Parts: sequence; C-alpha cells; structure tokens
Amino acid sequence: MKKIVTALVMMVCAGYIQAQTLAQPPSGNNQKAKVTQNIGPVEVSIAYSSPHVHTPQGDDRTGHIWGELVPYGFVDGGGGKSIPWRAGANENTVISFSHDVKVEGKDLRAGTYALFLAPSKDGVWTWILSSNSTSWGSFSYDPKEDVLRVDATPTDAPFTEYLMYGFDERQPSSAVAYLQWEKKRVPLKIEVKDVNNLYVSMMRNQLRSTVGFDYRNFSNAAIFCAQNKINLDEAMTWANQAIDPTFGGREEFGTLRAKSAVLAAKGNDAEADAIMQKAINLPDATSQIIHQYGRSLLNAGKKEKALEVFQLNAKKNLATDKFTPNVGLARGYTAMGDTKSAIKYWEEAIKNIPENQKPFIKTYQGELDKLKAAK
Repeated sequence: MKKIVTALVMMVCAGYIQAQTLAQPPSGNNQKAKVTQNIGPVEVSIAYSSPHVHTPQGDDRTGHIWGELVPYGFVDGGGGKSIPWRAGANENTVISFSHDVKVEGKDLRAGTYALFLAPSKDGVWTWILSSNSTSWGSFSYDPKEDVLRVDATPTDAPFTEYLMYGFDERQPSSAVAYLQWEKKRVPLKIEVKDVNNLYVSMMRNQLRSTVGFDYRNFSNAAIFCAQNKINLDEAMTWANQAIDPTFGGREEFGTLRAKSAVLAAKGNDAEADAIMQKAINLPDATSQIIHQYGRSLLNAGKKEKALEVFQLNAKKNLATDKFTPNVGLARGYTAMGDTKSAIKYWEEAIKNIPENQKPFIKTYQGELDKLKAAK
C-alpha cells in the first residue's frame, strides 16, 4: 500500500495526473442556456451564458447595461488588442449550423462559430462570427479568425431581466435569431438556400438506404417534387419505381397518384387525368380517398371533373357509406350551380351523419341553410 501511495505522489509531482474541474455554480451565477431552431431540415443552435440586469447583491443596472456594462464598439483587451463583447457571459457564445446558410444575406458554411457583438451608441451594431469557438469570452479574440461580419439594427424591447436568445419571423426557409436583454433586441436573419432542393438531396440519399426498401417512400418523394415543381425528371423515375414490382413497387392508389402528380407538374394533364381515373377505380381507393381527390379537383377549379369523381364515388361506395359520397355530390352540384340537387344531397348526408362527424354537424347544416336561403 505504501508503494502505491508513494507512486501516486510521484505522479502528481511529475504532472501525470491532471486536476479535474470541480462542479460549481457558473461565474456570477450566469446560468448556461441553449436554444435550437430548425429552418426546414437545417438545425441552428445558440449556446450561451445568461447574465442578468440585477446583480447578485440586488443592485438594479437598468439603464446602465448598454454603453456601460457592455461598452459600445471595441474595447481595449490588453496588449494593444481591441475586442468586441462576447454577446453573453463567461465562455464564448457559440452558434452552430448543420448546413450551409446565409446570414444577413452573406454565405456561411456549416459549422460552429463564436458569436460576438459590437454595439454602437448611434447607428448599426455589428455581429461577428469567429472560427475560434472554444475560448473564454472575447479575451483571445483575433480579427484574423473572423469568418463573417454583418450589421444589425437594434430595436427597443420589453424589459428582459435575463439575457436570452430566441427565434422569430419563422418561415419555411428563414428565421430571425435575436438577442434580447434589458430593453434592447438585436436581430440576426438566417436563410437556407434552396431549402426544397436540400430536402430533395436528403431524400435522394435516404432512398439509397433502408428507407428505399419501402416503395411508398419513392412515391412520397415524387409527390414532394411535384408539389414544389422541382427535380421532376428524377421524380418521374421515383414514381415509376414505386409502381414497378421488379423494384418492390405496387400499383395502387397512392403510387398512381404520385405519378399523376408528377405528370401534371410537367404539364401532361391528359395523361395525369387518365392515370387518376385508373387509380380511383382500384380496390384500395376508399370512399374517403376518392372524396379527397374530388375536393382537390374542386380546389383546382375543375368542377366538372370533380362532379364526375363524386358521382363515381356514389356509384362505387354509397351502399356502404351513405355520408361521404352524398357530401361529395352536394359540394359538386353546389359548384355547378345546381342548388336543388345540392340541397337534396346535403339532406341525405346529414340524415346519415356518422358519430365521428357529429361534432361538425353545425357546419354541414350551415351549408344546407345557406343553399336554402339562396333558393
């Protein structure tokens, strides 16, 4: 035992055993926080330590944050260096992007960056993204490591005790990150370039993995491309694979609908309609599926074609479903201006309303009452 203790002492003296960090509250009790937001498939996260307006002793620093506690511009960092604010407390504030993005209109590669801020008494403030994301604060800041500098215009904001980051103005391909503290908010707009093509690229890779073992994923990818009118040639290949039994595909309503959607997106309406006519006559085309297809035709302004679909649904499924086909006929005849027939089928639908639709009976009755009032 004595030999073991002696050996440990010698190792410590020689520096072989490094001291481990003891768990303690963060400096200044500035708690760590992290916020994450997806913009399409792109994940953006900001990790920071959150200072507060009141000191631990209870002193109120309202009105003394900007320009005092957080100096304007760059400050003397020693050794002739000028450094910006760390945009938080303690360690670097760190912002990460899973994919390439645009920040305030400028290109930025995927990665993790330190986030600094240079406030200004008058005019715009400056965000700085640095490749050195592992330092304590901005004491080691080096402008040579700047990856991006962008301007931002701060706005007044409700009082916020604890510095916080968040995201708003969220759109399918963009969002605005912001820092909010005391009575200021500073925005940082982030955009994803070609977000739909990024989705397609991810789908393409996934379809080469086990995801591609399910033929329905090929038709889903084809429908996405059709809806967004992108990558249509490859989408047609995917649609055909979803149908082709040699690839494990099946000819069913969903796969034919995918091919029809791609054809329509390519401008081949006649062929798209012919495929859908075949699809709605397949055994797996339920009353609800046919009805929804008819509704989509109504929404596209194809009221004559929609009525034909609703009539087919009634012929095929009215014996087992006395509600959905009648609703379809009511909507179809309403679109055609045949009020008398529309009233007839609304009355039949309401008379046969199933339990799961009873919460919406006022809506259906309202449609009927509207037609009767206009008669």
